[in-house]
Amino acid sequence: MGIPLLQAARIGTYVLRQHLSGRERYPLVLMLEPLFRCNLACAGCGKIDYPDEILDQRLSYDDCMTAIDECGAPVVSIAGGEPLLHREMPQIVKGFLARKKFVILCTNALLLAKKIDDYEPHPSFTWSIHLDGNEAMHDKSVCLRGTYDKAVKAIRLAKSKGFRVSINCTLFNDADPAQVAAFFDDMKELGLDGITVSPGYAYERAPDQQHFLNRTRTKELFRGILSRGNGGRKWPFSQSINFLNFLAGNASYHCTPWGNPTRTVFGWQKPCYLLGEGYAKTFKELMEGTPWDKYGVGNYEKCADCMVHSGFEASAVKDMIRHPLKALSVTMRGVRTDGPMAKDIPLDNQRRAEFVFSDHVQRKLTEIRTGEAAPEKAVAAE
Repeated sequence: MGIPLLQAARIGTYVLRQHLSGRERYPLVLMLEPLFRCNLACAGCGKIDYPDEILDQRLSYDDCMTAIDECGAPVVSIAGGEPLLHREMPQIVKGFLARKKFVILCTNALLLAKKIDDYEPHPSFTWSIHLDGNEAMHDKSVCLRGTYDKAVKAIRLAKSKGFRVSINCTLFNDADPAQVAAFFDDMKELGLDGITVSPGYAYERAPDQQHFLNRTRTKELFRGILSRGNGGRKWPFSQSINFLNFLAGNASYHCTPWGNPTRTVFGWQKPCYLLGEGYAKTFKELMEGTPWDKYGVGNYEKCADCMVHSGFEASAVKDMIRHPLKALSVTMRGVRTDGPMAKDIPLDNQRRAEFVFSDHVQRKLTEIRTGEAAPEKAVAAE
């Protein structure tokens, strides 16, 4: 697997401590979005179509440090938008490392060659390069030819300078298992330290709503991929074996949205990274003021097809702590890719979707225009 021993040990200790203390809800990874501005316009992204007044907002260095101090998660995943457009990003990364956090900096890599010398290799720091498959798959996903080649060059550059490098890969309903498996083989040959993979989920605001995966198609796709990779053991996945087992339809989990709490320029996002149905000013308010039982597969129509790592990786990790022998068995034999699938959560009683996000956008615009937002204008240094 692509998870370093030190990281696995520290996170495992953290999770076990929460479990033994009886704490029901705790964060595992802080999902930080310090800006929404990006230098790509991917069809499956719901982050880039805000008005310019919102795209110009930035979380400051102090905002980012406050976020991690509030929630206390052992890992920070910095996304966006494109984080390398934020001029304080090197300082933000150093601040998290000084707090002994594991830092994952997600980027499309278009600016990496220009910015890489602003960062130093560190055992707790990983570049996560966005690559949604081979050249044809990825360039189609990001709607710009040539981005795959630039990303591969950036991976080679970062590895040559001694950095840990992984990729994050989102798959859609037109993904072919054989092509994805061949792509993972190519990435392994580059010497990657990890692969994070997730099925595409229908962002409410994404321009392209036609290519997201439903749950059945997700399970079939991942069985097809993992059957070509020794049950997932062939590639350095930076995810738990239980999560991969879940993607292949061999386990059924309720999501754990508080496991990956999200801090954006709007605030702490309710209930999760993918659904923006309200915002809290503090982490404490997020945890205590979110009606968690109203969301998740079987509870809410918008959640019906979600199997994304930000909602279910923490569920899988919790299952490993509770049933270590089962996890060890899957680790030893690999993910099963044939036979019956686990019974899924019924959808009979889920409540209808509410479309409220535009109201939050309008409120944010009002804050900005009345001077209440006090934005940190960390202008991009493209």
